[in-house]
Amino acid sequence: MLFVADSAKSKVVELMSGEKLSEDFFVRVSVTSGGCSGLSYKMDFDNEEQPNDQIFEDNGVKVVTDLKSFLYLCNTTLEFSGGLNGKGFYFNNPNAARECGCGESFAV
Repeated sequence: MLFVADSAKSKVVELMSGEKLSEDFFVRVSVTSGGCSGLSYKMDFDNEEQPNDQIFEDNGVKVVTDLKSFLYLCNTTLEFSGGLNGKGFYFNNPNAARECGCGESFAV
């Protein structure tokens, strides 16, 4: 399962509304090679599901990931932190053994 915190839900709804995206769109998250710690998160809006996608809905937000990425993201919570020292969107990932200082990459 992938989870969505209230803070992330509010920001996702705001961004989708601002970009005038239809209800067909969802949040796609994935894990790619790269970053200081070896693996990086990627997040975007999408409206096309792929054959091996894992589909979740939490807190009224549909989140989709590919099967390979799900192995790294299982039980992860998408969060948002605003303000002067805010990180923006970030992932609270219990599978990460370590994260880089900026929080944008991780290792398992």
